Order: sequence, then C-alpha cells, then structure tokens
Amino acid sequence: MFRLFRRQRGKEEPDDLTGRLITVLDPYAKASEAYRTLRTNLFYSVVDTPPKVIVLTSHAPREGKSTTCANLGVVLAQADKRTLIVDCDLRRPVIHKVFDLRNIDGLTNVLTGERELPEVWREPLKNLTVLTVGPIPLNPAEVLGSRRFSQFLDRVRREFDYVLLDAPPTHLVSDPMVLASQGDGVLLVLDAQNTGKGAVRKSLRSLEAVGANILGTVMNNQEGSNVGGYYRYTY
Repeated sequence: MFRLFRRQRGKEEPDDLTGRLITVLDPYAKASEAYRTLRTNLFYSVVDTPPKVIVLTSHAPREGKSTTCANLGVVLAQADKRTLIVDCDLRRPVIHKVFDLRNIDGLTNVLTGERELPEVWREPLKNLTVLTVGPIPLNPAEVLGSRRFSQFLDRVRREFDYVLLDAPPTHLVSDPMVLASQGDGVLLVLDAQNTGKGAVRKSLRSLEAVGANILGTVMNNQEGSNVGGYYRYTY
C-alpha cells in the first residue's frame, strides 16, 4: 500500500483543478516525495516484466484517482520515462482540467478514425503526453472493449515507456473492469477517511473477477503526525 498526502490549499473553483499537480507546483513537498516513492515501487514491482499499461481506478468518485494518475505521470516523466496519460473516463473526464487543456478532440476521435493520434495529444511537460477524451460517446463500455481500442493500446505500448489509464470508479460502471482486463496492472486509489473496508473488498472482487493484476492500493487523505495537516485534494 502506498500512502500519499496532499497539501491543503484555499478553496478551488469547480473547474480549476490545476492546483492538484503538486509534483509541478511544489516538487519538494512531502506529497511529491510520496509520488516519487510510488514511482520507485512501480519500477521494482515486477523486475522481469514491469507493467507498462497501468489502470488507475477507485471505488467511488472523489477518492483521488485522477489526481494520483496525473502526478504519477509527472514523476515518471521527470525520471526520463516517456509517459502517456489517457483519460479513459468516457463519462466524466477530468484529466484535461488537471492539466488545463481543452477537451475538444481526443481519444474518441482517434478510435473513430476522425483524427490521427499525434494531432490530438498534448505535451504539457517534457516526456509527458496527455490524451483527453474528446466527445463523450453514448456507449463508453463498448468503446473501451472494442477492437480499435485494443489496437490503440498495442500502438501506445510500443511508443511509450508507461501508459496510465485514468478509469471511472468501479462501483458505478463496468468500464474499469473492461480496462483492467487489457492493462498490465491496476492501482486502486482509496480515501483513508471515507472508503470503507467493505467497499475495498467489493472493488477488489470486481477486479479479480476479470483477472486483473492488482499492483497495490494508493491511500489518499491520510493524516500523519509529521505532515502538517492532511491533503484533501481528492477526486
């Protein structure tokens, strides 16, 4: 289990999530160090066959999955790893807000053949590429389970060192299970103050049912005596 902390800041506007990139705003914060520890654990989780395509999900909304996905992507890029973050929450996308990007064209345009991948991805930082959702489809689970999405994953697996898939919560829809069955591993993001043990067990059972390789859990909103308060930026 990886424990992450976030610094309490002033109240954010609903659409302004850029303050959650703590690894960019304050690289020396304890939260940033925690993300680097998570990165190190990923590097050595499976030495012979390290995971490249990693799905990040949670049991419920506002538990920190998108924030964790974004900051993990940043620290991987800072370690000179070519990293791609793909917003796979085709119902309520957030990644574009975290990186202050426009969500006009993205993943869905690539899958339908309307746009080429390099036309729609963005590179907010060195070694870091972000692919937003684009237009919201009517059938997200079918899109993620399609042959075209599988071909897309095959392509980006070859082009990047790490591919992070930001998935919806497990208890809402089947999308994260569809993604988990195609990825190399899953990180389950939890809220230390609000996620109950029953919810954790339910999410783990759902993921195990599709044969997901669960790499570990990431604990957000964790109080610590030497942290100076706890970090509440969760999503």
